[in-house]
Amino acid sequence: MVDRRAELARDVVVGPYAIVEAGVILGPGCVLHPHAMVRGATVLGAGNVVHPFAVIGGEAQAKRHAGAPGRLEIGDGNVFREHATVHGGTDGRSTRIGSRNLFMVGSHAAHDVAVGSDCVFANGTQLAGHAGIDDWVTFGGLSGVAQHVRVGESAFVAAAAACERDVPPFVVVQGDRARVRGLNVVGLRRRGVPEASITALRGAIRKVWMSSAPRTEALRALEASDDPYVRKLLGALAP
Repeated sequence: MVDRRAELARDVVVGPYAIVEAGVILGPGCVLHPHAMVRGATVLGAGNVVHPFAVIGGEAQAKRHAGAPGRLEIGDGNVFREHATVHGGTDGRSTRIGSRNLFMVGSHAAHDVAVGSDCVFANGTQLAGHAGIDDWVTFGGLSGVAQHVRVGESAFVAAAAACERDVPPFVVVQGDRARVRGLNVVGLRRRGVPEASITALRGAIRKVWMSSAPRTEALRALEASDDPYVRKLLGALAP
């Protein structure tokens, strides 16, 4: 069922029993599998795939907002697997999803979330409202991020981890409450980060999280590094 007020590129494929509401814009190459739903004020770029029973767009699960319609803006090449849900923004704001992300079964991105690109959200990952996810982040199954928490680039959030504070870039966090356990070496290598930078990041993480030195001293020691990834880490940790 496609509302006549929706806008679909010529080559969009809409499977049986799928629903496209008024106000939806679907870019070239999008595919909606049977029983997929895309709700109003939602824009999808090119090549997105929505699997059965996923719900993309729609009103936020938020009690306290003025009710002004929010939008959902999605980039290119994302995959939303079965029962994934992504809600629009609140009070006229937008929820934003980048490109080439994989949202696995039962994952959820709440209102006003900002997700970068090239991320993986394993089954049951839950992002609360206003969370911020940088590029190249990977989530294990049943992990969660609290409201307004930011997860830095190329971090790995282990299965069932509960993030109630910001997660620095490049690290592995695990546990309830999630804490830094080491460097995300696998993710960095898959991304193509040079080995020299990986070695520099190893040393930085040992100084900040694995030594008995005060945090301020460890951060001061990192200021001498000219490695661009260490500089990014330092910038994220700066008060």
